[in-house]
Amino acid sequence: MADNSALLVIVDAANVVGSVPDGWWRDRRGAAERLRDRLAADGLPGHDGPVEIVLVVEGAARGVESVPGVRVVDAPGSGDDHMVELAAAAGGRPVLVVTADRELRRRVGELGADVTGPRTVRP
Repeated sequence: MADNSALLVIVDAANVVGSVPDGWWRDRRGAAERLRDRLAADGLPGHDGPVEIVLVVEGAARGVESVPGVRVVDAPGSGDDHMVELAAAAGGRPVLVVTADRELRRRVGELGADVTGPRTVRP
């Protein structure tokens, strides 16, 4: 259920999960599920308006189910490429991409998306 007036928040699951060395590598899917649940509970801290959160997962994290408040998308190939495609398809609505990946930040920035780091959604 996309709200075209809502801020589209695209979260780079692998990058955000990997930003804290808490043993995520032992259970990548479980780590993505914990991130999904945190996003569902907290939304986008500091943002009062409506948001549509899309969590992009890849590799061993594929298969995580969506929950109310967070749509989980399996990247069919490269997660970065898929996030760029999502940003490009936003049709002029505001987009915020959550990642620390420099190349991804550059690519989505060229499309007009704003970018923020993992600390925005992860304590």
